[in-house]
Amino acid sequence: MKAPESVTVRTFYLENKDRLKLKLLSSENGFNRKITKADTHRPGLALAGFVELFTYDRVQVLGNTEIKYLKTLSREDQIKSIDRLLEFEIPCIIISNGNEPPPYLSKAATRRTISIFSTPHSTTTLIHLMGDYLDMKFAPTDSVHASLVDVYGIGMLVTGKSGIGKSEVALDLVERGHRLVADDVVIITRTAEDILMGRGTEVLEHHIELRGVGLVDVKKVFGIRGVRLQKRIEVEVKLVEWEVKKDFDRTGLQEKTVDILGVQIPQVELPINPGKNMTVICETIAMNELLKLHGHHTAKEFNRRLMEFMKLKQQGRDLEAIKLWHKDTE
Repeated sequence: MKAPESVTVRTFYLENKDRLKLKLLSSENGFNRKITKADTHRPGLALAGFVELFTYDRVQVLGNTEIKYLKTLSREDQIKSIDRLLEFEIPCIIISNGNEPPPYLSKAATRRTISIFSTPHSTTTLIHLMGDYLDMKFAPTDSVHASLVDVYGIGMLVTGKSGIGKSEVALDLVERGHRLVADDVVIITRTAEDILMGRGTEVLEHHIELRGVGLVDVKKVFGIRGVRLQKRIEVEVKLVEWEVKKDFDRTGLQEKTVDILGVQIPQVELPINPGKNMTVICETIAMNELLKLHGHHTAKEFNRRLMEFMKLKQQGRDLEAIKLWHKDTE
C-alpha cells in the first residue's frame, strides 16, 4: 500500500480543526485544493518579491513577521505583494498567533479560491503539530495479517499463516498483563525516522477473533490496561509449524531480519508443537530484545567466552580458563 499522493484541504481542515484550533477566514471554495507535500513554508521572501525559489505547493504559514511586514506596506504595495503571492497554486494559507490578516488578503484569496485559516497557536507550535499530521498522512503504509502486542515495552508483531494461533498467543499475552494493539489486521506506517508504527483498524478496534468462540472485546473484558492505540514495531515473531527435518536456530547467533516498508527489524521464527508454552517464549523474546537494546547480546557473549575458554584449554592453561569462565558468568 502506497502513501496517498495528496490530501484535500477539506480533509486537512476536518481532521485538524479542533487540534489546531483552525478558524476559516475565507470561503470554502478552496476546500478541493490538494496538499501534496508534508513540508510547510513561510512565504516571507515571496511577499517581498523574490519568487524564483518559492515552494508554493506547500501549506503557507503567515506568522508575526509576515503579517507585520504586510502592515508596514502602503495600500498599493500591499495589494501588489498579496497578488504576487496568490498568483501561485497555493494549497491553503494559515495565519498563526491569532493575527488579523489584511482585509485585501481575504478578498483576494476568496477570488482565487484559496482557503485561509487562522489559529491562536504560535508559529512554532503550529508547524510542529501540522508537521506531525502531514508526516503521518504522507508516510508509506501497509497492512498485514498479524497481531501486534506491547510486551514489556517491546512492540511484538506476531505473524504466521491463517489459523496457526496468532490470536490465541495475543490473547494469552494480554491475560498475563501485556497490551493488545491490534489483531487480524495491523496497519503499519513508516515514519520519517524509519520507525515502524503499528495500529489497528477502526472497524476491529481491539477485538480478537477466536475460532469456535467468536469476537472478543479485549477492552471490555480486560479493561483499559489491556489495550493501547498504537506501538512501535520492534520485533517480528513468525509462528511456523514444527518440522522434524527442518534445522531451526538453536544458538541465536544467526540473527534474521525482515524487511517491512524498507525497514529491517529482527525476526524470530518460532516453531509450534504440543506442550510448548508460546506465551512465555514470547515474553522471553521481548526481554531478550530489551537486553540487546542495552548492548547485551547473550548468544554473542556466550560464544566469545566459549572461544576464549577453549583457546586457554588448548594452551594448557586450565586454571586460567576456569577462572575466566567463572568470572564472566558471575
